[in-house]
Amino acid sequence: MEKQKIAGLSLIEWKEKYPLLKKLIKTDEVFWLNPNYGSNQGISILQAEHVKAAEERLERFAQYIVHAFPETKPTNGIIESPLVEIPSMKKSIEESYMTDISGKLLLKCDSHLPISGSIKARGGIYEVLKRAEEIAMEHGGLKQSDNYEILASDKFKELFSHYSIAVGSTGNLGLSIGIISARLGFKVTVHMSADAKQWKKDKLRNLGVIVKEYEDDYSKAVEEGRKEASLDPNCHFIDDENSKDLLLGYATAATRLKNQLKGMSIPVDEDHPLFVYLPCGVGGGPGGITYGLKLAFEDDVHCFFAEPTHSPCMLLGLATALHDKVSVQDFGIDNKTEADGLAVGRSSELVSSMMTSILSGSYTIQDKRLFDLLRELAETEGYYLEPSALAGVYGPVQLFSSEEGKQYLKDQKLQEKMKQSTHIIWATGGSMVPKVMMEEYLTKS
Repeated sequence: MEKQKIAGLSLIEWKEKYPLLKKLIKTDEVFWLNPNYGSNQGISILQAEHVKAAEERLERFAQYIVHAFPETKPTNGIIESPLVEIPSMKKSIEESYMTDISGKLLLKCDSHLPISGSIKARGGIYEVLKRAEEIAMEHGGLKQSDNYEILASDKFKELFSHYSIAVGSTGNLGLSIGIISARLGFKVTVHMSADAKQWKKDKLRNLGVIVKEYEDDYSKAVEEGRKEASLDPNCHFIDDENSKDLLLGYATAATRLKNQLKGMSIPVDEDHPLFVYLPCGVGGGPGGITYGLKLAFEDDVHCFFAEPTHSPCMLLGLATALHDKVSVQDFGIDNKTEADGLAVGRSSELVSSMMTSILSGSYTIQDKRLFDLLRELAETEGYYLEPSALAGVYGPVQLFSSEEGKQYLKDQKLQEKMKQSTHIIWATGGSMVPKVMMEEYLTKS
C-alpha cells in the first residue's frame, strides 16, 4: 500500500528534493538561507503610504490612549518600547558559545510595551483602534480633527457595546486584543489553543472577555473563531493568518526604530549593516516588522526569523515554497513547544508569500536553549522574558558560527563590514508574566 503523499510527493521524495527536511523532521537545529532573497518573487499588499496612514491613525488615538492607559503618558500615548544595548549579555553568549559577535548587540524591548507587554500590542491594538474609528465615524459622528479622548465617554462605550471583536490566539495576541477591546466597550471573544498559558486565560476572563478553549492547536482556534464570527454581522474577526491591518500595525515599528537608532548615534547604511532577529509563530508580527524595516532601511537591513525546532512552520513553508499548504504535522513534527507564542503548525500564506524575497533566512532553536538564554539574560542584564522571546538571541551566534551564517556574510559581501554592524534581538514578550511563573522559567532546564 502506497504511503500517504504530501502535496503530491512522498516523504522520501521530499527529503531528496530538500535535504534540509531531514534535519527539520529530526527536530535538529538548522540555519536556513533564503535562496530567493533579493529577487522579485513574492507579493505584497502593503505599500509605504499604507504604513504612513497607520502611523497617522495611531497618532490620532494618542490622546485616548493616554486617558485610557495612563502608563503611556511618558510616551504621549504612543505605544512604544525601549531599545537598549546589552554588552554584558553579548560577552556572556560569546563565552558560552565560543563565538565572537562583531558589532553592537541591542535588545528591542517589546517585552515591555505598555498595555499588554508583548509585540502583539502593536498589531492587535492597532486593528481594534481602526475598527473603533470606523464605527465611531459612521455611527457616532467622530471626525479626524476631534480629540479622540472623547472615545472614552459613555456615549461611545455604549455605541461599541453593540459590536464585538473576536480572535484566535495562542496567548499574547488575545491578551492585547482583549485588553484594548474591553476598555473601549466592545464585547470580546478570544478563541485559545491548548498551549495557551493559564494565567493569560485568567487575566482575560477577569476583564470580562469570553475565552473559549480548544484541545487542538492554534490553527483550530483560528478556524473556529473565524467560523463563529461569520455568523454575527456586527462581529469583527481579527484574522492573525490574513489580516492586512495587523501587519500595518506591526510595520509602524520600523520608523520608530529608525529614530531610536538615530538618537543613539548608531548609523545604518551600506557600511554599517543592521541585523534583526525575530521570533516567529504564524508570522504576522515578524512579517509586518520585516516589511516595515525593508521600507525604512532597504538593503542595509537583514532579517532572520527564529522558530522552535518542534514548530518550524514558516521555515517549512518557505523552504518548500508551499507556504500555508503544508503543516509541520504533515512531516511528522509534533508542534509541541514551551514557547507558546510560537506553537504554530501552519504559517500565514499572506506573510509567507510576502517574505519570499525580503527575508534573509530562518533558524530553529531547542526549547532547552530558550530557558538557558532566559536565565543568562536575567543574570547579565536584568531583563526577564518569556521563553519564546529568547529565540532571537541565538541568531547572532548562528550567523557568526554556522557555515550557513558565514556563507551569508560572504554572499552579501558583508565580511569586512561586520565590526560596524548592529544586531537587534526583538524581545517579543515577558513583562506581564506572573512572578511565580517567571520563577518557574528561571529554574527550568
